Amino acid sequence: MAIENQAPRLIQGDCAVDDRGTLVFINDFHFNDVKRFYVVTNHRAGFIRAWHGHRYEAKYITVLQGAALVGAVQIDNWEQPSKEAFVHRYILSGLKPAILYIPPCFANGFMTLTLDAIIVFFSTATLEESRNDDFRFPARYWDIWEVEER
Repeated sequence: MAIENQAPRLIQGDCAVDDRGTLVFINDFHFNDVKRFYVVTNHRAGFIRAWHGHRYEAKYITVLQGAALVGAVQIDNWEQPSKEAFVHRYILSGLKPAILYIPPCFANGFMTLTLDAIIVFFSTATLEESRNDDFRFPARYWDIWEVEER
C-alpha cells in the first residue's frame, strides 16, 4: 500500500582513506524492503531517462561513478499529472556517497552529467509487481534538465 505524505530523502554516506586505499560506505541504508536492483549506464552524457512512476513501489538510487541529475515529483493524478507540481532535484555523484529514497506515489527520472556515470536502482517491488504498477510520462513533461551556470 502506498504511504502518503512522504518526500524523497537523501541518505548520506562517507568515505575513509588510509594507506591501504579507500572505503566508501552508506551505513544508514538498510536493505530491509529491497527485492531487486539494476544498474543503468547511458551511451553519452546529457541523456535523459524520465519519467517513471509507481503507486506502491519505492526506489533507492545511488551513483557509483560519475554524476547524474535526478528528479522526483509526487503524482497527483495518474492519468494527467499536474505539470506545475514541485520537482525535487538532486545531484548525485560517485565522489560523494549517498542514496536517494524515492517514495511510492512519485515519478523519477535522471540525466547523466558525465559519460562514465553508473547508476544503481534498488526497488521494493519484484519485476512482476513493478510491471503492474508502472506509469510512464514523456521525458520533458517536467523539464528540469537544464544545468545552471554559476
